[in-house]
Amino acid sequence: MSSPYSERDQQVFNQHRNLLFSVAYRVLGTAADAEDAVQDAWIKWSADDRSQVADPKAYLARIVSNLALERLRSARYQRETYVGPWLPEPILTSGDTADDVTAADSVSTAMLVVLETLSPLERAVFVLKEVFGFSHAEIAEAVERSEAAVRQAAHRAREHVQARRPRFPADPSRQRDVTRRFLAAATGGDINTLMELLSPDVTLWTDGGGKVRQALRPVVGAQTVAAWFAAIGTVTYQGVEPAHMRAEPAEINGGPGLVFSGHGRVVATVTFDFDAEGRITAVHNVANPDKLRAVATGTARDVTP
Repeated sequence: MSSPYSERDQQVFNQHRNLLFSVAYRVLGTAADAEDAVQDAWIKWSADDRSQVADPKAYLARIVSNLALERLRSARYQRETYVGPWLPEPILTSGDTADDVTAADSVSTAMLVVLETLSPLERAVFVLKEVFGFSHAEIAEAVERSEAAVRQAAHRAREHVQARRPRFPADPSRQRDVTRRFLAAATGGDINTLMELLSPDVTLWTDGGGKVRQALRPVVGAQTVAAWFAAIGTVTYQGVEPAHMRAEPAEINGGPGLVFSGHGRVVATVTFDFDAEGRITAVHNVANPDKLRAVATGTARDVTP
């Protein structure tokens, strides 16, 4: 039987809102869908009988996990038919995220790309167990599966992620320094410096979603990737002339990144993967305007567990 919500119910929900978004975003990979899942969680929370809820945090986590799973399953087909590479929707993150190594890694573009290769159930189980520390029993209740099934999914997901996640990245200060040098070299057309910063087998992934012109396949190799970015200062990009293009460093998904804007709008974000020496091994360039709304608001999120 439903019961009307009170101001106290609103306060309890708001207390855990950051957690709910953090779970949903890691499961879904898009800020817009995560926000929708949180809003749906509020509707369900406000309508449910909460008189027997002993642990609101666990209860709300179960609600948003189920909602995120449902959304992810329905989104799989759309992503399979996506035009060009699919990358997660970037978000601006706060310094608290960058300072927390576990949080920064779990929300990084590289990790979200790896999570995209898991099944919906494996992804939800991995996020709840490895990032947020829920027990197998709590996760089983959240995703409405047996504890044995959850343990199996957790094992598969952990092995899958460990085999594919970037290994031994450079320390954060080194990453920020390389990002600043990359920005200066790209905007200055300095292809030689770009070549120095890039790993020989670096891969550039570009996501235009069929909305704007981008490479439909990964661009591989330092020389090709360097030439791509060295041209930024000489060509019109996404309708923005070189004289009006601005590029600024920003913390994106827990690490150093770049935001390109012009004519009053954000036109692209760039994030990087690094090796232990600080060379760039992968570049993720998101230019699909539908995926830039979270960055365009300029609001940094704290997505620490």
